[in-house]
Order: sequence, then C-alpha cells, then structure tokens
Amino acid sequence: MNFFRGVMGGQAAGPQPSGAETIQKLCDRVASSTLLEDRRDAVRALKSLSKKYRMEVGTQAMDHLINILQTDRSDSEILGYALDTLYNIICNDEEEEQDESEDAVTPLPVSGKRKNVSMPDENAQKQADDLGAQFTDKFIQDPEHITLLLTLLEEFDFHVRWPGVKLLTALLKNQGVQVQGIVLVSPMGVSRLMDLLADSREVIRNDGLLLLQQLTKGNAAIQKIVAFENAFERLLDIITEEGSSDGGIVVEDCLLLLLNLLKNNSSNQNFFKEGSYIQRMKPWFEVGDDNSGWSAQKVTNLHLMLQLVRVMVSPVNSPGATASCQKSMYQCGLLQQLCTILMATGVPADILTETINTVSEVIRGSQVNQDYFASVNAPSNPPRPAIVVLLMSMVNERQPFVLRCAVLYCFQCFLYKNQKGQGEIVATLLPSTIDANSISAGQLLCGGLFSADSLSNWCAAVALAHALQDNLTQKEQLLRVQLATSLGKPPVSLLQQCTNILSQGSKVQTRVGLLMLLCTWISNCPIAVTHFLHNQENVPFLTAQISENLGEDERLVQGLCALLLGICIYYNDNSLENYTKEKLKQLIEKRIGKENFVEKLGFITKHELYSRAAQKPQPVFPSPEQMLFDHEFTKLVKELEGVITKAVHKSTEEEKKEEEVKKTLEQHDNIVTQYKELIREQDAQIQELKEQVASMTSENEQMQTTVTQQLSQIQQHKDQYNILKLKLGKENQSQSNSQGDGSQMNGLQTEELSQLREEVEELRKQHSLLQTQLDDKDALINTLKSGASQTADGPTGGSDNTELLQELEALRSQVQSQSTEINQLKTERQDLLRKAEAGSSDTAVPSSDGSLDGAKMAELEGRLTAQTSENHRLEEEVKRLSESRAELEQQLASSTSTVAILQTEKTKLQTEVQESKKEQDDLLMLLADQDQKIHSLKQRLKELGETVEDEDDLDARDQTDDDDEEDEDED
Repeated sequence: MNFFRGVMGGQAAGPQPSGAETIQKLCDRVASSTLLEDRRDAVRALKSLSKKYRMEVGTQAMDHLINILQTDRSDSEILGYALDTLYNIICNDEEEEQDESEDAVTPLPVSGKRKNVSMPDENAQKQADDLGAQFTDKFIQDPEHITLLLTLLEEFDFHVRWPGVKLLTALLKNQGVQVQGIVLVSPMGVSRLMDLLADSREVIRNDGLLLLQQLTKGNAAIQKIVAFENAFERLLDIITEEGSSDGGIVVEDCLLLLLNLLKNNSSNQNFFKEGSYIQRMKPWFEVGDDNSGWSAQKVTNLHLMLQLVRVMVSPVNSPGATASCQKSMYQCGLLQQLCTILMATGVPADILTETINTVSEVIRGSQVNQDYFASVNAPSNPPRPAIVVLLMSMVNERQPFVLRCAVLYCFQCFLYKNQKGQGEIVATLLPSTIDANSISAGQLLCGGLFSADSLSNWCAAVALAHALQDNLTQKEQLLRVQLATSLGKPPVSLLQQCTNILSQGSKVQTRVGLLMLLCTWISNCPIAVTHFLHNQENVPFLTAQISENLGEDERLVQGLCALLLGICIYYNDNSLENYTKEKLKQLIEKRIGKENFVEKLGFITKHELYSRAAQKPQPVFPSPEQMLFDHEFTKLVKELEGVITKAVHKSTEEEKKEEEVKKTLEQHDNIVTQYKELIREQDAQIQELKEQVASMTSENEQMQTTVTQQLSQIQQHKDQYNILKLKLGKENQSQSNSQGDGSQMNGLQTEELSQLREEVEELRKQHSLLQTQLDDKDALINTLKSGASQTADGPTGGSDNTELLQELEALRSQVQSQSTEINQLKTERQDLLRKAEAGSSDTAVPSSDGSLDGAKMAELEGRLTAQTSENHRLEEEVKRLSESRAELEQQLASSTSTVAILQTEKTKLQTEVQESKKEQDDLLMLLADQDQKIHSLKQRLKELGETVEDEDDLDARDQTDDDDEEDEDED
C-alpha cells in the first residue's frame, strides 16, 4: 500500500520512475497481491495509464488482466476495470476518457491534466490500427478468451456487461472473421448476444446493436442464426418504439443491422417475407402534407428504410422470391405508399431519388404492379400520369443528374417484360392517337431525342429502345411514326430522322444513344432492316464511319456503326436487290476489310464503361459524360457479336452450305422434336405405369388386408356354424374336433366348403322330414274333413239325425201340452177346494149333491195322478234325449277342436318349412359367394406368385393320407 500512497498521493522525493517501470510494478502487484483491494487498485491504475501508455500496458498487462477475468469473477468492480483496460488497448478509436470521479486516478509520472491530442495524421492512425490488430491477435490466440468474454456478458451488472460489449465490438472491428468463427462454434454464443437487445438499459441495448452489426457482417451462417433468434421482431419493435423514421440514431442502427441480415441472404429474405414483416414496413413511409424541414437523421433513416425495401426486391435475387415480395408489397399497400411519396411535394431530393429507384424495383417485371403504376396520377390540374411527370424531369436538363438517372431506371423497369406498357408508350407516337391538347410520353421522348442536351438525347433514346425491347410488333408499329421537321417540307419517318441526326456529327453521347436505339430497333426485325437500307445514304455513311481512322473517343461510335451494319447483314431478308447479304459483305470486304470490321466491332466490349454497365440494370454513373452504355444493350451486344462475326466471314458457298445445314438441322430438329414427343409420350406412359404399379402395390396391400379380414370373417362364420350345429344337435364334438384338425391341416377354404356342404345336406334332410310330417298332417286333416262331410251329408246319418230331432221336438211339444193341462187341472182343483171351504160355512146341502161332488173329486184326482205319472215319464224321456243330444254336441265340438288344432299345426309346419327353405337359400347363396371369394383370392394369390393348391389336389392328398393310414393300420 505504501507504493500506492506514493503513486496516488503527493510527490515523493527522489527520481521518478518511468511509465514502463510503473506499469511493471502495477502488473507485479496484480499478479502477487493476495488482497482483493490491492489487485483492484492496481487494475484501476492500469486503466488510467492504458490510453497514454497503450503499448506498455498491452504488452505487459494483458495476460494479468485476462487472469483477473478468470479468477476474480465474484467482484464486478475489478472485472469492469479489467474489461475497460483491455478495451482501451485494443480499440483504435480516439475517444475521450469517461472515467467517473472515484476512478480518476492519475499516477505521479503522468500529468494531472488530460493531454491534448491533436488529430493523428494518416501514419499515426495506421500505426494505431496495426497496434490494435496486434493486441487483438494476441487476445484471440486462445479461443477460450472469447468464450470467457461471452460468459461475462451474461452478468447483469452494468459495470461488467457494458465494458464487455464494447470490448467484443472492438475485437470484431479488428479481426472480424476470426472472432466470428469463434463465436459461431461457441455454445449459445449468438443467443447470449441476442439477449443484449432485451436489456432494459438503453446504453447496453444500443451498444448491443453495434456489436451485432459487426458480428453479422459478411457471415451468412451467423445472419441466419440471428434471424431465427427472433431478431426481426425485436428490431422492428425497437424501430416502432423509437418513432420509426422520426427516431434517432438507434433507428439507424436497427436499420443497418436489418440490412446486414437481409442483403444477399435469400433464406433470411424468405423468412422476413413469410413472417409478414413486409406489412410492418408500410407505416414507415407515411408522410404528411407538410414535408418541409426534414432533419438530417430523418433523411438518413428514410433512406435506409428505402434501401431495405430494395433489398427485398433486388434484381439480383431469385425471380421467384422477388415476385413474391413484389406481390406482398402491392397487397399490403406499401407500393401505394411509396407512390404517394413519389408524388408528394417538399420531399428532399435524395429521398425522392431513392424513392424512385425503390418504386422501380418494386414494379420491375410484375405486371400487376406495373399496371398500378401506370394508373397513378400526379396531384396537378389537370391530373397527369406519373410516368409523364417523371419523363418531364428526365428530359429537363435543370434537374439533378442522379434524379434523371433514377427516372430513366423507373421507366426501364416499367417496360421490363411489359408488352402492354410498351404498346401504350408506342401508341402515343402514332398519328391516330396523338392528342394536341395534352403532353404524352411519346412527345416527351421525341422532344428529348432531338433536343440540344446530349444527356436528354441519350436518356430518350435508351427509354425508347426499352419500349421496343423483345417486341417485334412495336418495332413494326414505330416505323409508322412520322415527324414534321419544318414548314413546307414533307414529314420524315422517325427512323430517317435518327439517321439524319447521326450524319450531322453531333456529340458522342448523342450518337451512341441513337446507334443503340437503331440497333435495338432493327435487330430481329427484317422489315425494319429493309426500311433502314431503303435509304440510299445510310450504308455509305456507316461504311465511311467504320473505315476512317478516328481518335479514341470515336472508336466506340465506329464499333456501334459496325454492329448496326452487321445487324443489317444478319437479319437481311434479301428483299432489296442492291443490299442483299452477299452485296453488303462484298462492300465490307472492299471498303473496310473483314478483319478491320471485326476489330472495330470488338471496340464495344473492350470499352471500360461496357463492363460496368453489364453488371446491374440500374444506370449508375459517376458523371453524365460516362453515361454511354445501357444494361439491356450490353446483353444484345453479347448475343450478336459472335453471330455477326461469323456472318461476315462466311462466303456464298458457305452460306449455301449453311442453309443446307440449316435445312438438315431443321429436319433433324423435326426428327428430334418427334423423338421428344415420343419420349414425352413414353415418359407419360412410364409415369402412368409407375402410378399403376403404385396403385397395384396399394391394391395388393389392400388385398392383403382384405385376405386378413376374410380369414377373420371365415373364423367368425366357423364359430357361427359351430353354434348352429350345437343348436341342431346334428354334429358330434369329436367330428367337430377332427374337422377342426383337418381344417388346420388342409386350409381354411376347404374346411369352410365341407362344413357348408354338410350344413346344406342336413337342411335338406330336415326339409324332407318336415315335408313328410306336413303331408301326414294334411292327410289327417282331409280325412277329418271328409268324415265330417259324410256325417253331415250321408243319407242314413242325415235321416237318423232328423228323426231324432223331430222326436225331440214332438216330445218337447207333448211335454208343454201336458204341462198346460196339468196347470188347468190344478186350477180347477183349487177352485173346487175354495168352493168346498165356502160350502161348509152355509146351510146343509142335500145329500145327493154331496155324493156327486165327491165322485167328481175322485175322478179329478185320478186323472191328475195318471197325468202326473205320464208327465214324469215324459220328463225322463226328454232328459234322456237331452243327454243324447249333449253327447252329440260334445262329439261335434271335439271334432271341431281337433280340426282347429290340426289346422294350427299345419300352419306352424308350413311356417317352419318356409323358414327352412329361406335358411337353405341363404346358406346356398353364402356358399356360392364364399366359393367365388375363395376362387378370386386364389387367383389373386397366384398372380402375386404364391403357391395355392386346388381342392382336388387337397382331396387327393387327403385320400392318399387316409390310404397310408389304412396301410399302416393293416401293418
């Protein structure tokens, strides 16, 4: 501690140690001190010396500082000092010290005031960069140091996490590729860094953005990992929270990181589109009516946002991915929002230029987007199409050069693969569609084509060439365009006017533009070639231009003239006698020379600006003077240069041979076409057969399943059959077991057939038995019916019955009459008795009357007694006859009951017979179906290559087995 008192306290007597000696003592203190406070003070002192004595601290203290990071993990303060010190010696940026008051320790050898450092010159900065690279290499020699640093970033303490983020960022700046490789293989390395975006402390989150920017530069693997760690969602949320385009530097950092993740990374672009993040970009481009006073940060943010849109629809992306993104941008309204900015007032020039470029690539090659753009009108009075307004800017020489280039690019993208748009542009030049009261795109292009400004000439010529690109119809239509040159002179065609301007010797840029237009116009269009050659001055002009020995600036014009003349040869249909292919080649050979012609033709591709224009579709030029080549024209040159060279060198005989070869090739092509068609048919047949094989395989699997199901059903039928046998009592258990064993030995199909046949035989026997019983019952019923009929209808039986009934009726009448008579006698007797009782009470009656009355009484009583006996006899006879009748009635009732019982039995037997017949029919149908199924399954198994024995073979084998068993028994 005395050392620190001397260093940090007042001046000590004696010679002062040098900076290197002080650093060495501090390093020894860090390495040897056992107290944490001593080590912490020493590391803090090293931090304060690390900027002035960067070399010494880095050389002597780096290992000790790394050791502190490994051993003193529990003390966040010393970790923070160590990380800050490492950052100071590795970082190459000149930054001011931001030490807190308790950290501001200045040793005696160092001045108490901060040294004023002037801006380093180039050499000093280079030395500093080299020093940072050296210390970075030393630090990352052991990959575990980076892993240790990633581990420290998990610490939540601000004094550890923030210096760690800055140190890792500095390492990535100095040796990005090596550090990226270490982080990539480190477990959860990228995920730990992604957690920085979720830190609630903005300074760590913002520095985390800078760290991820450095980490994702040029490393597609890390870019994919970061993207799939939900980076898009987090970054877009931060942009929204910070105010989108109105936000600060944080929004810019987020946009730069998004550009790193998406540029030239098709996987991340697809993930961004599939995650519906394109829709979240639309609110970025909502601008108000008042667009004045944009801050520099807003301009930067919006510029980066437009670049982000362009990355998604860049022409260098795959066509499918670009088309999908273009569709999404139209559907979510992003294209409409960009067109609103395009037509708004007060938008800064650089933002307007970038917006035009962005709209260009959003509509390029997309018919729907191109149609929408064609319908956009500028907010003017009267409204004008956006295309017309943009073309007005392109041909206006007072507009900025980059803006005019952007408009040309937009017009090219609008016409790219858009034959409908090409037709609309060419139609505005035709006499039948010209409207004198309005400005059209065709008028603007013609005005620019023949204006005094060479850049306008070039832009208009290139724009018009794109209206003819790969469109034979519009090339022929443009031949109809007539131009009025001056009063009193007849109109001239547009084609002739272009050649007239060429012959007048205008600026190189103008002539290059016109030659590119003419080459595009007449290529692959024999009618246009004929019109061009019809003018007698054109060919001499071209040959004169090619044959002259001009300066370096004119060599490109000579090459383009050679190309134009070569196109006239290659696409010549020999309709003009003076300018046939052969005569033009002879002219070249006499006036120019074939070798010279080919050499001049090669000037085009050798030009330094040619390769630059061939790289990408967008016209980007440092200055207007270098604006000479168009991207699409370079494709045309590449396509035609070789064929024109061959066409010029060929003789007439070679051409004839070539024509013959062409005919032969055409024949061969026809043959090849036929073979191709045959191959296509065979491919279709093969495909069909493959499908059939697949279907047969599937059907085979289904049949196997069906066989399994049939076996299960057969087993079920067997169980049902066994139950039926138990119910009928027609099968013995031993026979069932033996048949079961036989079925297992002979196969399920044979077992089922034999069982079903036995069941049919049993049902037939049962049917015969029931039929016999039914016949017996019918005979009995008929016998009873005939007996009853004979009893009722026979002569003897009928008369006896009738007499018996008549006698019974007579007796009943006699009994009734006797009963009546008896009642009368009883009445008379009662009257006599009443008179006798009355006479006893009167006077005496003579005796003779009395004797007479007594005789009457006796007579009456005798008659009454005889009548009573007779009555008793008749009653007994009636009783006897009633009993006989009752017996007859009982016999009749018994016969009737017997007939009813027999009739019921007959009905029941008939019902049983019908049920037996129905069951027999069902079993026969089941047997037939089962036979059919077994037969089809056998056929299927045979088709599939399985060995199946027929029933006859099985029976023969069973018979053979039985014979063998009998022989064994006999033995």
